[in-house]
Amino acid sequence: MSSRIYLNHLGLINPLGRDKASVTEAMLAGTRHGLSRRMPLLRGGEATVGACSDELPAVPEGWTHRASRNNRLLLGALQEIESEVQAAIERHGPDRVAVVLGSSTSGVREGEAAVASHQYSGQYPAEFDYRLQEVGSPSEFLAEYLAVSGPALTLSTACTSSSKALIAGARMLELGLCDVVVAGGADSLCDLTVNGFDALESVSAQACNPFSRNRDGINIGEAAALFLMSRAPGPLRLMGWGECSDAHHISAPDPDGVGAEQAMRLALAMAGCDPVDIAYLNLHGTGTMKNDLMESHAVARVFPGGVPASSSKGMVGHTLGAAGATEAAFCWLALHEAYGGGQLPPHVWDGENDPSLAPLDLVSPGGWIQGQHRLAMSNSFAFGGSNAVLLLGAD
Repeated sequence: MSSRIYLNHLGLINPLGRDKASVTEAMLAGTRHGLSRRMPLLRGGEATVGACSDELPAVPEGWTHRASRNNRLLLGALQEIESEVQAAIERHGPDRVAVVLGSSTSGVREGEAAVASHQYSGQYPAEFDYRLQEVGSPSEFLAEYLAVSGPALTLSTACTSSSKALIAGARMLELGLCDVVVAGGADSLCDLTVNGFDALESVSAQACNPFSRNRDGINIGEAAALFLMSRAPGPLRLMGWGECSDAHHISAPDPDGVGAEQAMRLALAMAGCDPVDIAYLNLHGTGTMKNDLMESHAVARVFPGGVPASSSKGMVGHTLGAAGATEAAFCWLALHEAYGGGQLPPHVWDGENDPSLAPLDLVSPGGWIQGQHRLAMSNSFAFGGSNAVLLLGAD
């Protein structure tokens, strides 16, 4: 049965900008200015990354134990919807507001700086608090900042983290555990993730090139996206989702894409939709050889008649724990009458087809929704065979 959970408000910050208007403009133009920073690698060379260039808000004075870049990204996203969140808290009470986030780094960046300081001076910085690195730190911070006492949890399932946060938030609403959920995710750039993916031979020195025969890896990015979710009608609805785990390998995707296909079909079934109803598919599209190969064939099986599709990682990079919410946000913006109004995010690449991939209907700049259905699907596939697919639509 189709979900009656609404995505009422959205705040976001990523390499394209720090509010809905600026991100929408850059997204629809296929801008790649966010993929301009380079980080040195421990093995030598450099990796191109997606960095947020806007000044981030500071955590409140006296909150040293919460002073991480991850939390500052969250504040940057929250600022855009803070008045709506505060109104919801006043309406329902702080104990009826939940915070559910996805992240994979939390305060690792600050931990790296602390270790470097210790190696140089023999002491950790006085302001460093080990708790910043705990996985639950982002949701604890946001709940503390908002002074809410409903459920607060952080999910960490690599690239599906914030997709699963939206799903978990929707389930809480359906179960009546809360009346409002602040759901989404955040991840910040740090040496651990960039060099970790380089150890897997998965990062690119150039801007990534999803689904091209010339693709050679990902660009790690940073971002935050927060939705205010509730059962109250809003502009867009989280109509369905699909989750599964094929547990194929600790890092490599199942080459047959069985789990990816299953998750897409589960989302369609929950929403009561047929593949022909979907107006747009946001691909996971990392730009790695194995992921793009797997996803292209899974998509072709689910959508034998084709579907307009694009990977937004060619504009912002792979934002890891924030990717699911960030890419759901791109779908939200494209569908929303006040922002994209039906114009679709283009697929940014070199245009060189890979004959080993199943053909995809990749969106060109200026592409629009065709037909009467305002429905969008967003794919997220993660390490360990964790698969999560979201389906958004307008009533």
